[in-house]
Amino acid sequence: MTATSSTIDDVISRLTTIVDDAKTEGSRLGYFPALYRKVTVEVRDGIANGVFDDGPRMERLDVLFASRYLDAFDAYREGGAVTRSWQFAFDVTGQWWPIVLQHLLLGINAHINLDLGIAAARVAPGTQLPALRGDFNRINGILASLVGEVQDELARIWTTLRLLNRSLGDVDTAAINFSMERARDHAWLVAQRLAPLTDADQASRIARLDDDVLALAHVVRYPAVVGTLVTKAVRLGERGTVPRIIDILS
Repeated sequence: MTATSSTIDDVISRLTTIVDDAKTEGSRLGYFPALYRKVTVEVRDGIANGVFDDGPRMERLDVLFASRYLDAFDAYREGGAVTRSWQFAFDVTGQWWPIVLQHLLLGINAHINLDLGIAAARVAPGTQLPALRGDFNRINGILASLVGEVQDELARIWTTLRLLNRSLGDVDTAAINFSMERARDHAWLVAQRLAPLTDADQASRIARLDDDVLALAHVVRYPAVVGTLVTKAVRLGERGTVPRIIDILS
C-alpha cells in the first residue's frame, strides 16, 4: 500500500498517479480523482496566498481528508475492506450505464458526506472545532468556483447539454451545486457530532453514517423511473473514450 501522504503536494502527486494509471488502463476510477486533483490544487494555492485563517491547520485537514480517499482507493485495488459508500462508488466504475455526472456525484457523496466531517473532527477535536468553521466555509467558495468549469467539461462529453442548458438553465450546474451544498452542510453536522467523542464512540457512529451515505448513493445510481430514462438518454449521447473523458475532466 502507498505510504501515507504528509503534505498537499504529496496528495497532488498521488492523485496524478491515480489519474495517469486510470488513463492507461481505460478505467472510470479516474473520473473522480481528475476532478478532486483540481480542487486540491486550488486549496494548496489558497493556503499559499493566505486565503485561510490557519494555513498549517488547513493543510493538515486537506491531507487527512484526502488520505481517507487515497487509503480507500488503495484498499479497494488490493481487495481489502473499505467503507460501504466507497465500495459502492468504486464498484459502479465498472458499469457502462452510469453517466459521468453520476460517477462524480458518487465520489462527492462518499468523500464529503462521509469523509469530510470525520477529517474535520479529527483535525479540530472537542472544543477546537468552532475555530475551524471559517476556514471550513472558505472551502465552499473554492468548490463553487470550479462548478462552471465542470459544466463546460460535461458539455464537451455530452454536447446536447449545451442546448439543454440554453432552454432549461444550467441543469448540471444545479445538480452539482445542490449536491455539494447539501453535502458540505451535512459534513459540518457530522463534525459537530464526532468532535466530542472518543475514538471508539466515533467508530460506531461512523459505521451508522456510512449506511446512510450508502443509501444516498443508491438514489444517485438508481434514480426514479424518469431519472433513469434521462440518464440512459444522456449515456447514449456521451462521446469519448474513458481516457479522453479523464483528459477532459483533468
